[in-house]
Amino acid sequence: MKYLFFLLVIIATNASANNDPDWTTRVGARSLPTSKTAFPVTGADNTGATLATKAIQKTIDACAAKGGGIVTLAPGKYLTGSIFIKAGVTLDLAKGVELLGSQDFADYPEIDTRIAGIEMRWPAALINIIDVKKAALTGEGTVNARGKFCWDKYWNMRKTYDAKGLRWIVDYDAKRVRTLLVQNSEDITIKGLKFIDAGFWTCQVLYSKYVTVDGITVRNNENGHGPSTDGVDIDSSSWVLVQNCDIDCNDDDFCLKAGRDWDGLRVNRPTEYVVIRHCTARKGGGLLTIGSETSGGIRHVLATDLIAKGTGNGFHIKSATTRGGTVEDIHVRNIHMDSVGNAILFTMNWNPAYSYSTLPAGYNPDSIPAHWKTMLHKVEPAERGTPHFKDIEVSGITVASAKKAIVAGGLEQSLITGVHIENTTINAATAGAISFAKDWQTKKLVINTKDGSKVAVTSSRNVNL
Repeated sequence: MKYLFFLLVIIATNASANNDPDWTTRVGARSLPTSKTAFPVTGADNTGATLATKAIQKTIDACAAKGGGIVTLAPGKYLTGSIFIKAGVTLDLAKGVELLGSQDFADYPEIDTRIAGIEMRWPAALINIIDVKKAALTGEGTVNARGKFCWDKYWNMRKTYDAKGLRWIVDYDAKRVRTLLVQNSEDITIKGLKFIDAGFWTCQVLYSKYVTVDGITVRNNENGHGPSTDGVDIDSSSWVLVQNCDIDCNDDDFCLKAGRDWDGLRVNRPTEYVVIRHCTARKGGGLLTIGSETSGGIRHVLATDLIAKGTGNGFHIKSATTRGGTVEDIHVRNIHMDSVGNAILFTMNWNPAYSYSTLPAGYNPDSIPAHWKTMLHKVEPAERGTPHFKDIEVSGITVASAKKAIVAGGLEQSLITGVHIENTTINAATAGAISFAKDWQTKKLVINTKDGSKVAVTSSRNVNL
């Protein structure tokens, strides 16, 4: 006990020396499955010609029934629909093993889950860890979701939905398949592995705690550019560690979420105590994105030692006037960006065509699907939908090239408050603008612009650049 006490003191001291909050030493899975008994999958086609789902699941179930162990596959390609990892099980995909996602929606049974901020029925992911304590997915193998069948469905639906004024619901009706879902689980480790061509989000951590995502590679541009193929999404979860990951996708690379609008406010579960470190984002919507699903609140976040190469945005906080929730106590440190869109982007009125739901004329509100009704449920009183951003620290940022340096837009009724930027140099085409903000302090902030512009500050108080 004395040794443990002194060890905890040393850990806390190191966190303090690095100027990191003390809680950062307690994130991630606290333990791995203990059993090392091997359970090789048998009877599965390793040529990728026929479905291997039943053989893989049978072995996982047998492993769990025996108290856990390590499920392995011989080298080869395995065609599969949804599989479910159970408590005590490590599914290890060794080098030379490739899972191929089925391209038949029937192979992904619908489950109760949350997607893009609302709870609804949705296809299970390719790999699922649901209602589990202590499990792992590891290895040097590949998970190829082959998600083009989902992308094609989405784009075909967009043609008709957009014309009918239904842009706000098409993402929910398309029901595209996620690659990996960790839901309502605890002490989960995801380590290694390459993930290719997600049909929708690649890795979602939902309603879970003490989760580690370590050293995964995401390449969602192998066979096209699939829409909304996020990298890692931490969704109303806590005590999460994401590290050593390399993401190339077509939407947010590393994203924190906490529910949307009325349904997110009803659930009211925050994302908190999250560390993201030593990661790289290539293509994608944002190196670090917070929101737009902010309803349950997002707080106590440290993002450090990250690289953005050709990413749409660097540090992005986004919400909408129906989301509500507070984003606070965010620390973003030691980041290098090159060839990004906006280096720093904060907005409380993001993407109105997607963010705000209105039922067009001609639809009977009593006969629409349940998730349409959820999306249309008004937030009352309206003030509950007002988001809040405060207490944000940005330090040690270098931006080699950006289109805009800083763009920040609060609301008249909700100013972006308590932003501190220091030891930061941004090289950009133009400086940008700040509105509806207060109490911003900077120290050693340098913004070099090609057009010679300076950040325009309007409708703000005590914003010192």
